[in-house]
Amino acid sequence: MSDKIEINKRQYNKSLSSTVVVICLDGSQKEYIDIASSKGLTPNLDKILENGQYLMANSAIPSFTNPNNISIVTGQPSDVHGISGNFFYTPSTGEEVMMNDPKYLRAPTIFEKYYNEGYKIAVITAKDKLRTLLGNGLKFNEGRAICFSSEKSDQATLSENGIENINDWIGMKVPEVYSQDLSEFVMAAGVKLLEEFNPDIMYLSTTDFIQHKYAPGDKEANDFYQMFDKYVSKICSNGNSVVITADHGMKSKANINGEPNAIFLQDYLDDQMGKDEAKVILPITDPYVVHHGSLGSFATIYVKDKSKIGETISKISSIKEIEVVVKQEEACREYRLPSDRIGDIVCMSSEDMTIGTSKANHDLSKLKEPLRSHGGHHEREVPFISNKKLNIAKDQSLNNYDAFFYAINGAQS
Repeated sequence: MSDKIEINKRQYNKSLSSTVVVICLDGSQKEYIDIASSKGLTPNLDKILENGQYLMANSAIPSFTNPNNISIVTGQPSDVHGISGNFFYTPSTGEEVMMNDPKYLRAPTIFEKYYNEGYKIAVITAKDKLRTLLGNGLKFNEGRAICFSSEKSDQATLSENGIENINDWIGMKVPEVYSQDLSEFVMAAGVKLLEEFNPDIMYLSTTDFIQHKYAPGDKEANDFYQMFDKYVSKICSNGNSVVITADHGMKSKANINGEPNAIFLQDYLDDQMGKDEAKVILPITDPYVVHHGSLGSFATIYVKDKSKIGETISKISSIKEIEVVVKQEEACREYRLPSDRIGDIVCMSSEDMTIGTSKANHDLSKLKEPLRSHGGHHEREVPFISNKKLNIAKDQSLNNYDAFFYAINGAQS
C-alpha cells in the first residue's frame, strides 16, 4: 500500500505526524507583517520564526481571492482547478456569473481527498462566498468535517456545515462583514476547533477589508496583525505543522488627492473600436464592493470580430499605464489560466493603477479611504511563513499554492 496520496498530480504524505494548518491572510503584502514586527506587535510570530522560515512566494494570476484560495486548497493553479476569478463571462450565453458554485471546480480539493482517507477536516472562511467551494466533497453527517464562514456563522447547521450554534459556542456575535472582527472570528474559531475538534487538517482564510482600507504601518493595519499574533502561538502549539501565506498582496491605487487611479477600459474601447465591439470583464467583481469598487489590476477582453484582436491589442498597448497586454494563448501559457474562462486578451495595469469598465458602472461613493487594490503582477508576491524549517532554498521558485504540500510533507519535501 502506498504511503502517498496523489492529489492533482502531486504526492502528499498519507500519514500525518501532526495537525496540519494553513492560514491564508488575505491581502497580506509583506510590508504589513514586517512593519508590525518592527514595532514589537508580533512577538509570538517572531518567536515562532526563530525555528521556522520566512520566504516569499508568487500567488496565482489573477491575484484575486477566489482563484488563489482554490489554488491553495488544490495545490495547483487555475488551469487545473478552473476557478479563474471571482467572476467570469460566457460569450455563448452572454451570462456574467460569480464563480462561487462548486460546479465550476474541475479538480478535487486536498480536503476532499484526505477526508476520503478517513481524516478529520476543519475549514473556516471569513466570507461565505468561498465556503461552498472550499467544502466541496466533504460530508457533514459523519462527524469528521466542519466548514463554515464568519459572515454566516449564525446560519450554520449540522447537515450543511457539520456544526451548529457557533456563536454561542465561541461566545462571539456574527461580525460585521466590513470589519477586522470578521477575520478575528476565523482565528478564534480555529483555536477553539484545534482544542475541541482536533482536526487532522485545518484551513483558515481571513478577509482583506483592513488591507483595502489601510496601508502598511497605519494604526488600523498594525492592530490587525497584533490581533492575528494573539492567536499564532496557540495555532502553532502541540507540534502542529503551520504555513501562513496570502492570496495576494495589496497596493495603493490612488492619486495625491486620494482619488482612485483608474483606466475605464470599456469606455476607451467603445470610443476607439466602436460600441460593443469589445467587452471588458473584471474578474475582481464580487458582492463586497466597499472593499474596492470593482477596480482591480487585471482585466480580460472579449473581441466580437476575432480578426480585430491584434488591432485591439495595439489600441490597449498605447495606454501608458497598461503594462501587460497579451493574447489568450500566451496568457494561458504564462499564467496557467483555463482558456474557456478567459477572453481573447488579458491585460494588467501598472503598480498604482486599476482597470475599470465604464465609469458609469462603478459606484465609488462607498470608498471612504484612498483606493487600495490588487489583481495583477505587482500584487503577486506574498509571504510564505512556516513554523518549521523546510527544505526550500531562498532562491527556489515558490507559489502560495505549495502551502499544503510543504505543511504536509515538511522538511522531507
